[in-house]
Amino acid sequence: MSDNQVKMTAINYSKERSKSENPVKIEDLTLRDGHQSLFATRGRTEDMIPVAEMMDEVGFWAMETWGGATFDTMHRFLNEDPWQRIRTLKKYIKKTPFSMLLRGQNLVGYRNYADDLAKAFVERAAENGMDIFRTFDALNDYRNFEAVVPVIKKCKKHFQGCICYSLTEPRMGGEVYNLEYYVNKAQELVKMGADSICIKDMAGLLAPYDAYNLIKELKSKVAVPINLHSHFTSGLASMTHLKAIEAGVDIIDTCMSPYAYRTSHPAIEPLVITLLGTNRDTGFDIKHLAKINDKLEKDVLPKYKHLLDETKMSIIDINVLLHQTPGGMLSNLVNQLKQMDALDKIDAVFAELPKVRKDLGQVPLVTPTSQIVGIQTVNNVLFDDQNERYKRITEEVKAICYGLYGKTATPINPEVIKKALKGYPRGDKPITGRPAEVLEPELEKAKKEIADLTSNIDDIILYALYPVTGKKFLRWKYGKEEPPKEVKARTMEDVKAEEELIAKAKAGKLTETKKKEAPPKPANLRTFKVFVDNEYFEVGVESTSGAPVVNYIQPMMPQMPLSYPQAPAPVSVAPAPVSAPKASPPPEPVKEKATEPTPAASKGDTTGTQIKAPMPGMVVRYEKKVGDKVKSNDVVVVLEAMKMENAIYAPVAGVIKSISYKSGDSVKKNDVLCVIG
Repeated sequence: MSDNQVKMTAINYSKERSKSENPVKIEDLTLRDGHQSLFATRGRTEDMIPVAEMMDEVGFWAMETWGGATFDTMHRFLNEDPWQRIRTLKKYIKKTPFSMLLRGQNLVGYRNYADDLAKAFVERAAENGMDIFRTFDALNDYRNFEAVVPVIKKCKKHFQGCICYSLTEPRMGGEVYNLEYYVNKAQELVKMGADSICIKDMAGLLAPYDAYNLIKELKSKVAVPINLHSHFTSGLASMTHLKAIEAGVDIIDTCMSPYAYRTSHPAIEPLVITLLGTNRDTGFDIKHLAKINDKLEKDVLPKYKHLLDETKMSIIDINVLLHQTPGGMLSNLVNQLKQMDALDKIDAVFAELPKVRKDLGQVPLVTPTSQIVGIQTVNNVLFDDQNERYKRITEEVKAICYGLYGKTATPINPEVIKKALKGYPRGDKPITGRPAEVLEPELEKAKKEIADLTSNIDDIILYALYPVTGKKFLRWKYGKEEPPKEVKARTMEDVKAEEELIAKAKAGKLTETKKKEAPPKPANLRTFKVFVDNEYFEVGVESTSGAPVVNYIQPMMPQMPLSYPQAPAPVSVAPAPVSAPKASPPPEPVKEKATEPTPAASKGDTTGTQIKAPMPGMVVRYEKKVGDKVKSNDVVVVLEAMKMENAIYAPVAGVIKSISYKSGDSVKKNDVLCVIG
């Protein structure tokens, strides 16, 4: 390397290097999608504050700080007010715009909400400090934007419209998800007033050369900036980023390296060095990024490493290219199968998944459709038989068939529609209009239902979005109930104590043996020398009642020239260290030795027909109460499993004799939910 080249390298590494002609803008996802992808969205606000001001100095186009699963996870598992996170981070991050992931009419939940609730949510998000609304619909049906986009615009905020990237072929093309499809969707978003367009590649399916062709075509057809969001899961994303940059993409999504890779996103640091000195140079200071990473590695991540999936050596999963299951959805499926004691069925689930997806209209696999397709697939594998498919249909699949989520890419299987909508309360004929048009207003009803706890509009919205878990959180928040231990934060002291315990266990010192004091040596003690293999002991034997009794055993140092090694100290047998529990909802129960989990004790009379939980989950509500008459196939209880609702039907006619649980209670498979007499 010449002197001039060395000098140029030193300049380019410095913060003062010349600004590039067309720098790639970067949206950082560390504080939202990073921890959502790697450790189940369990990142706490208190652990974001130490790096917040440092990250504000980097020069990101935006920082994603909210939305997606954060709203749900914070109130349900962390005992944190989601609204407070925005307000708190705004005190530390003052220069960089905040971005959130908004699921269109789904907001931050798993179904379409009424227009009044959708509009109020966006207004409050903007008021609390949100700047950029990255808005997507799981079906790419932009009628589900019609309520929220005008509010985003009214609040003078940035509307980024998303196109959910999906495939029906190994690469882009085929009859559904081809270049024409994506260009048409982009043009629809521009007509709606999109300030920018995001290609949302949630499973890491976008191949580098497909990205080049897609970005080139979009840049020639629409004038707004194009943002690329591609998960690393398959290992393609870093290469895809480069080809997209060559094609002229405006904005790239990355994470700080401790929160990158695996099912998350590519890291920012290698990209900064890759583009150094080019016309797309980010201008970022690599030394400053290194300081942030050091802080995250030492002071933050140790609290969460127990949540990382360390069962695989590889940081990529090429199987996603075959089954197209996003990382978060895959971990949920595995967790659900474990709780059902059916992990051996995972290959059958992967084989069934594309069939269910096709039956439901080739929907993109992104929240909430990924969960809907995934849970229905599990149900089919576990409950179907050779005579009948779709024996247990979730409420969300019924809603898709009815049209409550929107228009699917291809028509839904008519046989599945017929079965799903048999006896459906809204009717057996699917709707074709905008889904929210058939939904009753929700906000005023929620205000009345929660009036005894709060009149705060943010609290009311939280409750309206999540009636069961939201109410439970508000009772914690206002001191009506004590939060359980599992929602409290881990400290570095907790981490150190756990590490010390594990170190003791590995060293065989977890169980300490109390030393017994030897009695005084008696006068009639006899001494023997004992050689066992290469070990030499001196043994003291006392004669009591005529029989010799061993009094002590003393390991002896070998005398030269003997070559016997010193006897090692006795090793205590210690139990294996207990790993901290995984945080994916609902908590994984300890595996029973018996074939079936032991049912919980039922409250009340248990004689009669017991209705048992077919899967682990949370009781959403009972549709009947004790003393009610029921007919065969009446819905008795609704059970939430992996955030999807499952109606449990009465197998016989009779009277409800006893009910075992209340709304919000967690249950295991085969727990008795109620008894019909």
